[in-house]
Amino acid sequence: MAMVNEPGRQTPVVAETDVLVVGGGPAGQAAAVAAARAGAEVMLLERFGYLGGLASGGMVLLLDDMCGEREVSVGGLALEIIDRLERIGACVTPPKGDCFRNDAEVRDRWVRWGFEELYGKKRPKPIIYSGAFDPEGWKQVSQEMVLEAGAKLRFHSWFSRAIVEDGAVRGLVVETKSGRQAILGRVVIDATGDGDVFASAGAPGVHGSYIMTLVHRLADVDTDAAIAFERADPAAAQQLDREVKQLLGGSWEMWWLLTPRPGVVWCNCPHIPGHDGLDPEHQTKIEIEARRRFMKVAEFVRAHYPGFQRAYILDAAPQLGVRQTRLLEGEYVVTKEDILERRTFPDVVARGRDYYTPYRSLVPKGIEGLLVAGRCYSATSEAQRISREIPPLMVMGEAAGTAAALSLESSVAPRKVDVSGLQKRLVAQGVNLGTR
Repeated sequence: MAMVNEPGRQTPVVAETDVLVVGGGPAGQAAAVAAARAGAEVMLLERFGYLGGLASGGMVLLLDDMCGEREVSVGGLALEIIDRLERIGACVTPPKGDCFRNDAEVRDRWVRWGFEELYGKKRPKPIIYSGAFDPEGWKQVSQEMVLEAGAKLRFHSWFSRAIVEDGAVRGLVVETKSGRQAILGRVVIDATGDGDVFASAGAPGVHGSYIMTLVHRLADVDTDAAIAFERADPAAAQQLDREVKQLLGGSWEMWWLLTPRPGVVWCNCPHIPGHDGLDPEHQTKIEIEARRRFMKVAEFVRAHYPGFQRAYILDAAPQLGVRQTRLLEGEYVVTKEDILERRTFPDVVARGRDYYTPYRSLVPKGIEGLLVAGRCYSATSEAQRISREIPPLMVMGEAAGTAAALSLESSVAPRKVDVSGLQKRLVAQGVNLGTR
């Protein structure tokens, strides 16, 4: 490969802060809010002009993985953002009385929202507490949550490299329209999703991969007519469903779901496997191919699917749906068996539907001053695939932000934080650690 030699340069330091959070997705925004509410000076860096990451920019518009067998298993900021979204009409959730039921009346009411137990083995699957939200609503609510907490926002700043001195991360360099700039932080939280910071800092990790998706929405859909057709003639609906999925080339069980906006449906598809989410050529290929596929689907359903006669593509997600790239190899690596066997840990700081996340899986080996939160946390590839949903990752981010503030209060490195004290704070903040 040909190389270009870049001359040495000096980079201006434009800001210093206590806690520097890199990446404004669900985990990063939760980390920033938690650290700021705990009294730390916080700066949240985001490469785009909005918060939410794959929740808003990737239009992953379903909040699930929040329930154990008979309880809502997440808490804290993950539930707070749902409450705020509901207040502005940007989120729909099932009432608690309809949760954990699988009778036909309840399923008919909520299954087209995607509110069923995705990992449930019983059929029909029960309805569980979940949320369908609007992406612009998420951007508005999350921005105000961060600012109200007292954190500083810095958009349009692309992470370039970590600044490492004496084995500790001291800050980072970002690329901006004003050129390269440096920002220093006493504790840095990598919430980039792709593990950009920990990789640059030299922390060990692995390179995983999973299906990628260009999510999109269709508008002007008569959803009542579509649902009535599916119930009146399930055989015909299933045949059309198979034909749509052939055009998509990959989809979950339901290729369209209801949203809080009348006449607008959410299409979490097409799924395209076998590509590297860190390779721009692969990313470009998927952007092109996915758009071609869902344009064909839009044409097909207008011609054949009742309720979709006037449907058109409202929008495609501005961010490609990348599910897995780098994964930290931290002080503990969560395994698939940990999740499937519901293993808990003495240092648990976050919880999903029925699995637990230990604090050690947020702590990198060999590098101080750094925590990792979000889908790049320390887990095997198989474990991450079934533990990467938005609400549990928000709890993970809340834990990382709270731990960062606690480390500064105690004047200890993040890896030496008193975990029992951290757990008490999280529980006081409404996080469900499965210990109550």
